[in-house]
Amino acid sequence: MKRSTTLFIALVFALASFSWVADGWARAGGGSSGGSRGSRSYSAPVRPGPSQVSPSRPVAPPSPAIPPPAPQRPGWGGMLGGALGGLLLGGLIGSLLGGGLGGHGLVGGLGLLELLLIGGLIFFAISWMRRRQAADRPAYAGGYGNAWEPVEPPRSTATLEAPAEPSDLDRGLGHIRQMDAGFDAAAFAETASDMFFKIQAAWTTRDMGRAADLLTAEMREVMQRQCDQLRADRRINHLENIAVRRAAVTEAWQEKGQDYVTVYFLASLLDYTTDESGRVVEGSTTDPVKFEEYWTFVRPVGPNRFQLSAIQQAA
Repeated sequence: MKRSTTLFIALVFALASFSWVADGWARAGGGSSGGSRGSRSYSAPVRPGPSQVSPSRPVAPPSPAIPPPAPQRPGWGGMLGGALGGLLLGGLIGSLLGGGLGGHGLVGGLGLLELLLIGGLIFFAISWMRRRQAADRPAYAGGYGNAWEPVEPPRSTATLEAPAEPSDLDRGLGHIRQMDAGFDAAAFAETASDMFFKIQAAWTTRDMGRAADLLTAEMREVMQRQCDQLRADRRINHLENIAVRRAAVTEAWQEKGQDYVTVYFLASLLDYTTDESGRVVEGSTTDPVKFEEYWTFVRPVGPNRFQLSAIQQAA
């Protein structure tokens, strides 16, 4: 029983070692995480969202439309006042000219006192009619209450939405643009894709010196050590039919006088290893491998050249 347990543990360790070796030569960087991301070296990389575009500025909702003024129709006060006023004026003129209502002038017609009383009654009647009409008129009947007193249109109660808080990525890009106004995240993602292809090609030749200007000193040393191990084992890791399906900037920040930018890669390729005679010892020459990785690039603050400083595997 004890011997069986020992053999089982040995088998587990053997399988674990084999798995580590199998992954050891997978693509540039050995398919593992390594390098430096400054203060974020031990933090998980930020996954890309559906879009890396900043939220658009909120637009104020349209104000409610004000109904056009309703056409004004003459009320009873205006009609009655016009009729009685005309009748009174006609009677007064007729009386003065000698042909008033009764045809006998001031002697046989209405007297001045009667005319004044009638005029007063008409005035009060017209005033009462106008007040009654104003009380019955709805508030929205017209744009103006009186000809000399404009009515203020109703104000919209809608309020503008508060601007969204900038994300950590937006703040980081803003800091980088303070010293490099032309920096564009989408354009850099394309540049990083070109660097991705060149570094993979150098890895296949087992000579990272071909991409020395694209790597920090630390990354070049680590990756060249892995290439030297491939040479010692007489192995060649082939990377063919590389296709980058997505490249997006997910993080950007500054620290200690340096700009850091992390790019998410979703890619596929043929990843297999042969011995120096060409015999396949690991991987497949026909089945592509799909993978996700985060590559972090660093440079001195300002419009300087970026170099690869770290590779992290997606969790």
